[in-house]
Amino acid sequence: MRAIWKGAVTFGLVNVPVKLYSATEDHDVPLHQVHDADGGRIRYKRVCEIDGEVVPYEHIDRAYDDGERTVVLTKKDLADLPAERDREISVVEFVPSEQIDPIMLDRTYYLEPDSKSTKAYVLLRRTLEETDRTAVVKFALRQRTRLAALRVREEVLVLQTLLWADEIREAAFPALDEPAKVSEKELTMSAQLVSSFEADFTPEDYEDEYQVQLRKLVEAKLESGESVDTAATFGEAAEEDGEGADVVDLMEALKRSVAESKSKSGSRPASASKTASKPKSGSKPQKAG
Repeated sequence: MRAIWKGAVTFGLVNVPVKLYSATEDHDVPLHQVHDADGGRIRYKRVCEIDGEVVPYEHIDRAYDDGERTVVLTKKDLADLPAERDREISVVEFVPSEQIDPIMLDRTYYLEPDSKSTKAYVLLRRTLEETDRTAVVKFALRQRTRLAALRVREEVLVLQTLLWADEIREAAFPALDEPAKVSEKELTMSAQLVSSFEADFTPEDYEDEYQVQLRKLVEAKLESGESVDTAATFGEAAEEDGEGADVVDLMEALKRSVAESKSKSGSRPASASKTASKPKSGSKPQKAG
């Protein structure tokens, strides 16, 4: 991994030098656009509307338009902003971990100690662990001021950027203004259904089926030299979603679900319900696109 930012976590008089790394990567099969008539690559060009010339990226600045006037902001203008020059991840407060609403979570980064002595890093990590608190921090990254949650994951400090409060939309649905009445019997049956699906979450048991199928399609086309029938590659097409299906009684649906779940759980391993197929041993990992 390559560090994308260097700075320091600061709280009080404690300074923890760190390097920032992206904790996630995209595994999607990389695709690009082509002309359907001849397969020619479709590319986008940055063209100036005044002189019609293609402009290299290094000569492109940013601008703000208020409808009547345009203000051009150069790369130097943006780089000289105080927040952009700041190389500190400043702890604003330590809050109970459960108060961080998951809907606010955005991107995740790892923090690596950037010092010969890891004492300050370990001190902060253990403090978060033993107090069961999450540090709310502010820092600047890629020309944006970020709010983030600093927590511990497997002995490593993890930084998860947060959406700002005004970026979270309000869920206002008129249909929920008067909640439907649910009987105790329906709740009991629903709880039984949940119980029949109970398991410990193991992320490795799941796979991105669309990307697996897409890679199979690409490989099949490469092997054939031209094209293949999609149904022949993946088997019979999945049944259409029953959008026009009759509305069934909620209680009856719960009973059927519980009964079906019990019958299935007795005939196959619990992990089988998580994924239809596991990756074959020795298979090559997918590269990030």
